[in-house]
Amino acid sequence: MKLNTNIFRIETNHVDPKQGNILIAEPFLSGSYFNRSIIILASYDEKGAIGFILNKRVDYPVEDLLTDFPDFDADIHIGGPVGTDSIYFIHTLGDVIPGSVLIKENLYWGGDFETLKQQIRLGLVNREQVRFFLGYSGWDAGQLEEEIKENSWLVADVSEANLMNIDENLMWVESVRAMGGKYTMWENYPENPSLN
Repeated sequence: MKLNTNIFRIETNHVDPKQGNILIAEPFLSGSYFNRSIIILASYDEKGAIGFILNKRVDYPVEDLLTDFPDFDADIHIGGPVGTDSIYFIHTLGDVIPGSVLIKENLYWGGDFETLKQQIRLGLVNREQVRFFLGYSGWDAGQLEEEIKENSWLVADVSEANLMNIDENLMWVESVRAMGGKYTMWENYPENPSLN
């Protein structure tokens, strides 16, 4: 028997994306990268968008994937399907890391990686101040807007504190719950209804 999941499909919230917003995937978005994902938009302009998936952890510590990296209790997350041979990071260290790009409030993207490693070696950085990503999510001009029109994403605002400290296992459910209203029906929909 084939299930009709269209009853759970809900129109997007019609919020225009901007740098610093999060994207909340609708529950039926296919593909292992974006299924029930939360993405922070690190960059957004007329040329396109770049973001990082916040709630898909890789089962390796950062020092296992990078040579000459200090011992540091931090996870790596799958940032997206583009540039998966590189590590990217967001942080709350600001000007301490030269070359950082301000995303919003006290949240930054990238910067001088050697300075970050040095700050870690000196014990001046804790795990709540930095998130690492393998690869990134990217959209060409107009592509993200088209996906939003197709109801693939909800656009929401979130504080820097919530981005850096939230439990990634609960992040999607809590983000949907925070949207409230008609979106809360997504919260308990099983990832694979055929297994119920």
